[in-house]
Amino acid sequence: MIDRIQSLLREVEEMKVANADEIEALRIKYLSKKGEISQLMNDFRHVAADRKKEVGQRLNQLKERALQRINELRDTFTDAQTIDVDMDLTRTAYPVRLGTRHPLSIVKKEICDIFGRLGFSIAEGPEVEDDWHVFSSLNFAQDHPARDMQDTFFIRHNPDILLRTHTSSVQTRVMEKTQPPVRIICPGRVYRHEAISYRAHCFFHQVEALYVDKDVSFADLRQVLLFFAKELFGQDTKIRLRPSYFPFTEPSAEMDISCNLCGGKGCPFCKHTGWVEILGCGMVHPHVLDNCGIDGKVYSGYALGMGIERITNLKYQVKDLRMFSENDVRFLRQFESAN
Repeated sequence: MIDRIQSLLREVEEMKVANADEIEALRIKYLSKKGEISQLMNDFRHVAADRKKEVGQRLNQLKERALQRINELRDTFTDAQTIDVDMDLTRTAYPVRLGTRHPLSIVKKEICDIFGRLGFSIAEGPEVEDDWHVFSSLNFAQDHPARDMQDTFFIRHNPDILLRTHTSSVQTRVMEKTQPPVRIICPGRVYRHEAISYRAHCFFHQVEALYVDKDVSFADLRQVLLFFAKELFGQDTKIRLRPSYFPFTEPSAEMDISCNLCGGKGCPFCKHTGWVEILGCGMVHPHVLDNCGIDGKVYSGYALGMGIERITNLKYQVKDLRMFSENDVRFLRQFESAN
């Protein structure tokens, strides 16, 4: 029996495991009621009387060592498992750099915050739209260039489904379901069939605003535009409105701000004019209101829209639009302090 005890002791000392199931299997093999050590305990009654003391001591030592060894393996496995979950031993010892928000996200949030202080709520809609919400309800003529495949991404085999070219489609969806007063701002991604260059991309981001109620005037629009420009670009910013044309507004205008680089004195960025165009705006066309189920004879409203990339260029002087979508961390790290 002494030889058997010594053999089991060597097995116990050499035990190795790869997972918790193997630890439990070893416990059952050696320490369960039908295990190896229990069998030796049962055979102990056959040991000669003059050897019982020595054999008994060795049996107790074997049992204690087996229990101790299994607990050691269990503790080692638990520690290793904790390290795998909570620690990456391959990680550099240098501090991990914090991430930063994308510059477009920074500017979009700033724009939304400004309009939020004026009582505008955020509205969103689908990027895959139908002709009615993108064009027809917004007073686009059937032969308007925007309806051509050279300007818009249409879904193959279905000319009525397209990728939205502006977030005005969100405005029409809200007006169809909501009676005035309506005061919303619509941020989102839009798509146009354009050649990709440092000045243009086939997708970009817009923020549009809409206010519809009784007795809304162009003066209300101008005051909102002035407040927005001063909040975003500084209190010294001036604005000017130039007549323009959009199918969904009448009258329509484009807004320029005094160049924030030269203070309106003239520089290469503003082409020595002292002014930089940032958005389009106007009074909502009565036909658009009628198309959306709002009485254009009772209610009036204004709408405005701007490209977020354009505003970001003005704030941070980013010269290449493609940089916004290339995910170059060297470019993004420049905006850590702007979060």
